[in-house]
Amino acid sequence: MKHKLLSATIIATSLFTGVVSAADYTLKFGHLANDDNVWNEAALHFQKTVEEKSDGRIEVLVYPNSELGSEMDIINSIQLGTVDLTISGESLQNWAPKAALLAIPYAIRNSEHLTAVANGDVGKEIEEQITQQAGLVPLTWFERGARNLTSNKPIKTPKDLNGTILRVPNVPIFVKVWEALGAKPTPMAFSEVFTSLQQGTIHAQENPLSLINSASFFEVQDYVNKTEHVRSWIYVVMGKRQLDKLPKDLQTVVREAAAETQVYERELFLEDERKLSEVLHEKGMKFVDVDQEAFRKVALPAVRNSLNQDQLLLFEKIQKL
Repeated sequence: MKHKLLSATIIATSLFTGVVSAADYTLKFGHLANDDNVWNEAALHFQKTVEEKSDGRIEVLVYPNSELGSEMDIINSIQLGTVDLTISGESLQNWAPKAALLAIPYAIRNSEHLTAVANGDVGKEIEEQITQQAGLVPLTWFERGARNLTSNKPIKTPKDLNGTILRVPNVPIFVKVWEALGAKPTPMAFSEVFTSLQQGTIHAQENPLSLINSASFFEVQDYVNKTEHVRSWIYVVMGKRQLDKLPKDLQTVVREAAAETQVYERELFLEDERKLSEVLHEKGMKFVDVDQEAFRKVALPAVRNSLNQDQLLLFEKIQKL
């Protein structure tokens, strides 16, 4: 049944910009990525697709660059109803513990495995908990760049790590895994990493190629060791209350636009990863093929010991795929 409010044009006003729109519904989409990031390009594609498919009945306002606050701020705003959509990943474990599986070391082997996990029963189980416990509906997912280890010496096996002081984010499972692999992991704010590498306080760090490049680590590190120790994905999520308030036909528009956006973002992501490899090569970094299976074998006991029972059950399901 057509929403009775649609009998006349409704003026939708953004709480954040004061913009007045003739659309029936205005959706606010805030995220952390900068204007040039593939996630923002994907958000703009989603915006265009929703507006076209809805014949202008939905307007989407995109706010990149943390304009609406931190990731946690935006999620809280969605739960309060003042924002509608964002892009979020393992941070969702603050509400839904199973979301930790979005970025667990050595859970995912490659892109094909990731697709099977995210699109399969494990992905559905994670998504259901996110919706039930965070009030957010995952509309689609994007693959993230694999995390790799940079250093000033080639590291091909775990024994090459002995004595290496390695910066890690302040995540307990990262500390335990790298300790098991023989390194000396040191939690440190990302903003301190470049200077610490430059001064020799730390010897190595691990991050996706995009951050290795944007943080100019090529100036203080010689090697990208292709550990690919974390392969992860991230969701475009929408508040469940906000989605449910839309008429059924417009809910379909939003979901179809999200599915099309995943295909669009995938092409951008693969091209971006290829370009990043080229850029880092050009800037002098050498890429080292690593015995990934040797790393995985040593790391897995530490991974399993870091997971709670529900997370471990999901992890084992992933390993069997």
